Amino acid sequence: MRCISFITILFCSLQSCGQHKPDTPHTQTAYTMKDSSTFNNEYWKQKLTPEQYEVTRNHATERPFNNAFWNNKEKGLYYCICCNQPLFSSDTKYDSGCGWPSFYDALDKTNIKEILDTSFGMIRTEVRCKNCDAHLGHIFNDGPHPTGMRYCINSASLNFEKKENK
Repeated sequence: MRCISFITILFCSLQSCGQHKPDTPHTQTAYTMKDSSTFNNEYWKQKLTPEQYEVTRNHATERPFNNAFWNNKEKGLYYCICCNQPLFSSDTKYDSGCGWPSFYDALDKTNIKEILDTSFGMIRTEVRCKNCDAHLGHIFNDGPHPTGMRYCINSASLNFEKKENK
């Protein structure tokens, strides 16, 4: 019982401190999601902030122009907030004017999956992390060359690792 109380207090105190920063990609490799039964809703609620949980596990969308990476101009890599899978590079990021981070290509297409999304009376393609099934955002065919694609991704689904200049 004391352990449960301690965990509850610890979780509440983390929530009150603001954004939970997950293990950074350079110190943690992508989690393997082979046994997904260990990664239930309670696990994700403890690991993620409420906004990160709503976006990645409940397919919510964060507010445009009011998120961590929509205007990030630093060089580096973007990782899945849930499992640290590498997803996008700043080399393919561009300003689409939509208020969310936009990329014209994925870092490695084998790390994402695309799913038909007909919610809200629209026909779109949802983008998820192939490793942990986290909702990332959507892909549209109105992007720049060379691909013509726009991966419109929620900042809340990403972790960013700045590239060190050497």
